Amino acid sequence: METNAYNQKLNRYVLNDRIVYTGFSSFNDAQECANKKGGILVEVGFKDGNDNPEITDEAGLIEKKLHYYVYAGDEYKFIHSSDPGFRKYADELQKIKAKEQQSPPDERYFANFEIENAEDPIIVIKNDHFQSVTSRERSKYLKHARVYELGVSLPKS
Repeated sequence: METNAYNQKLNRYVLNDRIVYTGFSSFNDAQECANKKGGILVEVGFKDGNDNPEITDEAGLIEKKLHYYVYAGDEYKFIHSSDPGFRKYADELQKIKAKEQQSPPDERYFANFEIENAEDPIIVIKNDHFQSVTSRERSKYLKHARVYELGVSLPKS
């Protein structure tokens, strides 16, 4: 298994005559990998509730310079750990959790280790209310979700 510039694991898929890597932590990370390996940027869709990738351009990741996007209907919003609003939601979740546990005030300000340590965490919002925290990998298996990731495509040799 290869790693990206931040030593994170990349997923490797063989699609026809191409090898495609996904799992990049940013658009720039994927672009840097493509430049270094002589590959091209592609958008990869996981649309069947399984880890069955296909090359697509439905989400427009390359044009929007995004590395990850999930669509599961208009009522859902998926906030990736690299998204600007993630920290705000994570802080709010920590406050809610601390209040529910009625922990001492000084403990309420420690990092939420579940969110901080979850592998590539994604906060799921439904109808503007928190629903759950999942991972980027697990989001592929959500029934009605269409997951799009930026990939680097190389010729199979």
